[in-house]
Amino acid sequence: MQIIDVNDPSLRACTLPGRVIVSTDIDIDFPNRDAALAGVWHVPAVQMRQGERVKHLSGVYFQNIPIDPTDDWAVYNHEEAAKRGYFKIDFLSSNIYQGVRDDAHLDELLAREPLWELFEEHEIVRHLAQINNHFSTVQTIKPKSIGDLAVCLALMRPGKRHLIGRPRTEIDAEIWQPTEAYYYKKPHAIAFAASIVVQLNLLVE
Repeated sequence: MQIIDVNDPSLRACTLPGRVIVSTDIDIDFPNRDAALAGVWHVPAVQMRQGERVKHLSGVYFQNIPIDPTDDWAVYNHEEAAKRGYFKIDFLSSNIYQGVRDDAHLDELLAREPLWELFEEHEIVRHLAQINNHFSTVQTIKPKSIGDLAVCLALMRPGKRHLIGRPRTEIDAEIWQPTEAYYYKKPHAIAFAASIVVQLNLLVE
Protein backbone atom coordinates (compact mmCIF):
# COMPACT_ATOMS: atom_id res chain seq x y z
CA MET A 1 0.00 0.00 0.00
CA GLN A 2 1.28 3.44 -0.82
CA ILE A 3 2.36 5.57 2.15
CA ILE A 4 0.31 8.68 2.94
CA ASP A 5 1.52 11.41 5.27
CA VAL A 6 -1.69 12.38 7.07
CA ASN A 7 -0.04 15.52 8.43
CA ASP A 8 0.72 16.90 4.98
CA PRO A 9 -1.03 20.28 4.48
CA SER A 10 -1.98 19.35 0.92
CA LEU A 11 -4.49 16.87 2.35
CA ARG A 12 -7.81 18.55 2.97
CA ALA A 13 -11.11 17.42 4.45
CA CYS A 14 -14.38 19.24 4.16
CA THR A 15 -17.90 18.44 5.26
CA LEU A 16 -21.25 18.40 3.53
CA PRO A 17 -24.52 17.63 5.30
CA GLY A 18 -24.31 14.02 6.40
CA ARG A 19 -20.91 13.26 4.91
CA VAL A 20 -17.18 13.98 5.05
CA ILE A 21 -15.17 14.41 1.86
CA VAL A 22 -11.47 13.62 2.08
CA SER A 23 -9.31 15.16 -0.64
CA THR A 24 -6.52 12.61 -0.99
CA ASP A 25 -5.61 9.40 -2.82
CA ILE A 26 -5.24 5.80 -1.75
CA ASP A 27 -3.21 3.57 -4.07
CA ILE A 28 -2.74 -0.15 -3.42
CA ASP A 29 -0.18 -2.14 -5.42
CA PHE A 30 -0.84 -5.76 -6.42
CA PRO A 31 1.07 -8.19 -8.61
CA ASN A 32 -2.22 -8.57 -10.51
CA ARG A 33 -5.03 -6.08 -9.86
CA ASP A 34 -7.61 -8.17 -11.71
CA ALA A 35 -6.91 -11.15 -9.48
CA ALA A 36 -7.16 -8.92 -6.40
CA LEU A 37 -10.57 -7.62 -7.49
CA ALA A 38 -11.93 -10.99 -8.63
CA GLY A 39 -14.98 -11.91 -6.59
CA VAL A 40 -14.99 -8.56 -4.76
CA TRP A 41 -17.97 -6.29 -5.41
CA HIS A 42 -16.81 -2.96 -6.81
CA VAL A 43 -17.77 -0.27 -9.31
CA PRO A 44 -15.18 0.86 -11.88
CA ALA A 45 -14.44 4.57 -11.81
CA VAL A 46 -14.77 6.81 -14.86
CA GLN A 47 -12.59 9.61 -16.21
CA MET A 48 -12.96 12.08 -19.06
CA ARG A 49 -10.39 11.88 -21.85
CA GLN A 50 -10.62 14.38 -24.72
CA GLY A 51 -14.28 14.86 -23.92
CA GLU A 52 -15.00 11.13 -23.95
CA ARG A 53 -16.21 9.10 -20.98
CA VAL A 54 -13.75 6.21 -20.44
CA LYS A 55 -13.09 3.62 -17.78
CA HIS A 56 -10.51 4.71 -15.22
CA LEU A 57 -7.34 2.63 -15.53
CA SER A 58 -7.13 1.74 -11.84
CA GLY A 59 -9.86 3.43 -9.78
CA VAL A 60 -12.76 1.56 -8.19
CA TYR A 61 -15.48 2.32 -5.63
CA PHE A 62 -16.70 0.10 -2.83
CA GLN A 63 -19.68 2.38 -2.16
CA ASN A 64 -23.17 2.40 -3.63
CA ILE A 65 -22.33 4.97 -6.26
CA PRO A 66 -24.91 5.22 -9.08
CA ILE A 67 -24.07 2.86 -11.95
CA ASP A 68 -24.58 3.45 -15.66
CA PRO A 69 -26.56 0.37 -16.84
CA THR A 70 -25.00 0.53 -20.33
CA ASP A 71 -21.48 -0.33 -19.10
CA ASP A 72 -21.75 -0.96 -15.32
CA TRP A 73 -19.30 1.88 -14.61
CA ALA A 74 -19.89 4.76 -12.21
CA VAL A 75 -22.32 7.37 -13.55
CA TYR A 76 -20.10 10.26 -12.45
CA ASN A 77 -16.54 10.87 -13.59
CA HIS A 78 -14.10 10.55 -10.72
CA GLU A 79 -13.78 14.30 -10.14
CA GLU A 80 -17.54 14.79 -9.93
CA ALA A 81 -17.85 11.66 -7.79
CA ALA A 82 -15.31 13.08 -5.31
CA LYS A 83 -17.34 16.28 -5.01
CA ARG A 84 -20.38 14.16 -4.18
CA GLY A 85 -18.54 12.32 -1.40
CA TYR A 86 -17.60 9.08 -3.14
CA PHE A 87 -14.12 7.79 -2.37
CA LYS A 88 -12.07 6.23 -5.18
CA ILE A 89 -9.38 3.66 -4.40
CA ASP A 90 -6.76 2.90 -7.04
CA PHE A 91 -5.86 -0.78 -7.46
CA LEU A 92 -2.56 -0.89 -9.36
CA SER A 93 -0.72 -3.78 -10.97
CA SER A 94 2.94 -3.49 -10.03
CA ASN A 95 5.96 -5.80 -10.01
CA ILE A 96 8.11 -3.29 -8.17
CA TYR A 97 8.18 -5.45 -5.03
CA GLN A 98 9.30 -8.66 -6.70
CA GLY A 99 12.04 -10.07 -4.51
CA VAL A 100 10.60 -8.79 -1.22
CA ARG A 101 10.46 -11.83 1.04
CA ASP A 102 8.09 -10.64 3.75
CA ASP A 103 6.93 -7.60 5.74
CA ALA A 104 10.13 -7.46 7.80
CA HIS A 105 12.25 -7.51 4.65
CA LEU A 106 10.17 -4.68 3.16
CA ASP A 107 10.58 -2.59 6.33
CA GLU A 108 14.34 -3.17 6.24
CA LEU A 109 14.60 -2.19 2.58
CA LEU A 110 12.62 0.99 3.16
CA ALA A 111 14.64 1.96 6.24
CA ARG A 112 18.01 1.32 4.57
CA GLU A 113 19.76 4.44 3.24
CA PRO A 114 20.21 3.83 -0.50
CA LEU A 115 23.32 4.59 -2.52
CA TRP A 116 22.04 7.91 -3.85
CA GLU A 117 24.92 8.20 -6.29
CA LEU A 118 23.37 5.31 -8.24
CA PHE A 119 20.70 7.70 -9.48
CA GLU A 120 23.47 9.23 -11.61
CA GLU A 121 23.97 5.91 -13.43
CA HIS A 122 21.77 5.58 -16.51
CA GLU A 123 22.07 1.79 -16.51
CA ILE A 124 20.60 1.72 -12.99
CA VAL A 125 17.88 4.33 -13.51
CA ARG A 126 16.52 2.59 -16.59
CA HIS A 127 15.55 -0.37 -14.39
CA LEU A 128 13.61 1.74 -11.87
CA ALA A 129 9.86 2.26 -12.03
CA GLN A 130 8.40 5.66 -12.93
CA ILE A 131 11.78 7.29 -13.67
CA ASN A 132 13.24 4.75 -16.13
CA ASN A 133 12.55 6.98 -19.15
CA HIS A 134 13.35 10.27 -17.42
CA PHE A 135 17.08 10.07 -16.71
CA SER A 136 17.73 13.66 -17.81
CA THR A 137 15.06 14.99 -15.44
CA VAL A 138 16.51 12.98 -12.55
CA GLN A 139 19.92 14.53 -13.29
CA THR A 140 18.52 18.05 -12.92
CA ILE A 141 17.74 17.24 -9.27
CA LYS A 142 20.36 14.58 -8.41
CA PRO A 143 18.25 13.17 -5.55
CA LYS A 144 19.83 12.68 -2.16
CA SER A 145 16.61 12.00 -0.23
CA ILE A 146 13.13 10.60 -0.73
CA GLY A 147 11.91 14.21 -0.80
CA ASP A 148 14.26 15.00 -3.71
CA LEU A 149 13.14 11.88 -5.54
CA ALA A 150 9.51 12.91 -5.03
CA VAL A 151 10.31 16.25 -6.69
CA CYS A 152 11.77 14.36 -9.68
CA LEU A 153 8.55 12.38 -10.01
CA ALA A 154 6.42 15.50 -9.76
CA LEU A 155 8.45 17.26 -12.45
CA MET A 156 7.57 14.48 -14.88
CA ARG A 157 3.84 15.22 -14.71
CA PRO A 158 2.33 17.55 -17.35
CA GLY A 159 1.34 20.25 -14.88
CA LYS A 160 4.91 20.72 -13.63
CA ARG A 161 7.19 20.01 -16.60
CA HIS A 162 7.64 23.72 -17.18
CA LEU A 163 9.70 23.81 -13.97
CA ILE A 164 12.42 21.50 -15.31
CA GLY A 165 15.71 23.39 -15.41
CA ARG A 166 14.55 26.14 -13.07
CA PRO A 167 16.54 26.93 -9.89
CA ARG A 168 15.70 24.54 -7.06
CA THR A 169 14.26 27.35 -4.95
CA GLU A 170 11.72 28.12 -7.68
CA ILE A 171 10.90 24.44 -8.11
CA ASP A 172 10.32 23.95 -4.38
CA ALA A 173 8.08 27.02 -4.24
CA GLU A 174 5.78 25.76 -7.02
CA ILE A 175 6.06 21.99 -7.26
CA TRP A 176 3.23 21.11 -4.83
CA GLN A 177 0.89 23.93 -5.78
CA PRO A 178 -2.40 22.84 -7.43
CA THR A 179 -2.71 23.32 -11.17
CA GLU A 180 -5.35 22.59 -13.79
CA ALA A 181 -3.06 20.22 -15.69
CA TYR A 182 -2.35 16.80 -14.20
CA TYR A 183 0.15 16.93 -11.33
CA TYR A 184 1.27 14.81 -8.39
CA LYS A 185 0.20 15.73 -4.89
CA LYS A 186 3.06 15.55 -2.43
CA PRO A 187 1.91 12.42 -0.53
CA HIS A 188 1.44 10.59 -3.83
CA ALA A 189 4.92 11.50 -5.06
CA ILE A 190 6.56 10.61 -1.74
CA ALA A 191 4.85 7.21 -1.73
CA PHE A 192 6.15 6.40 -5.21
CA ALA A 193 9.60 7.72 -4.27
CA ALA A 194 9.70 5.39 -1.27
CA SER A 195 8.79 2.43 -3.48
CA ILE A 196 11.62 3.33 -5.89
CA VAL A 197 14.06 3.34 -2.97
CA VAL A 198 12.85 -0.15 -2.08
CA GLN A 199 13.41 -1.24 -5.67
CA LEU A 200 16.90 0.27 -5.78
CA ASN A 201 17.89 -1.45 -2.54
CA LEU A 202 16.60 -4.73 -3.97
CA LEU A 203 18.79 -4.24 -7.05
CA VAL A 204 21.81 -3.67 -4.82
CA GLU A 205 21.04 -6.82 -2.86
